[in-house]
Amino acid sequence: MTRFWLAVSFGIACILAASVAPAAAQQQAVATFAGGCFWCVEADFDKLDGVISTTSGYTGGKVANPTYEQVSAKVTGHAEAVEVVYDPRKVSYEKLLDYFWHHIDPTTKDRQFCDAGSPYRTAIFAHDAAQLKAAQASKATLETTKPFKEPIVTEIVLAGPFYPAEDYHQDYYKKNPIRYQYYRLSCGRDARVKQIWGTGH
Repeated sequence: MTRFWLAVSFGIACILAASVAPAAAQQQAVATFAGGCFWCVEADFDKLDGVISTTSGYTGGKVANPTYEQVSAKVTGHAEAVEVVYDPRKVSYEKLLDYFWHHIDPTTKDRQFCDAGSPYRTAIFAHDAAQLKAAQASKATLETTKPFKEPIVTEIVLAGPFYPAEDYHQDYYKKNPIRYQYYRLSCGRDARVKQIWGTGH
């Protein structure tokens, strides 16, 4: 009898674990954005409630496992991007989109602030059809409500492979706060964002 009940208990535990696993998986989702220097995009998204983690990396190119030097040389087609893991119960994908738009300059092609070239283009990399539709809808809405005249040139494409950047790029703003703040200020990122979007965001 003891072995029987142990077997029954084990079976029930397996069933419960299997039922809990999908629910746990739904507590996390992934979004990927390119908004110029990934140090800054990572720092911005880390401030948003509901974001679990951010990873700086490279995506949108044709070379597997690119290095920072290769991407910076503009020979791989990749953009500096940030992979955002978030809790959909706390922050929606639509909220992430709105937050992204209001922390970039969506009017410049292959450039963000002081950084020029295709690695610094702005882009939304959608992970499925729902994200693609939401991103396209958010861009369409902005086109009719934006406080500036220039057209929005930010790309919206399906996500491909994402390659994490070198360790020294991860959490750069935490590891090197003085250098990071100097870079961000001298690059004019916050001043330009304020100029485009105003002070309400």
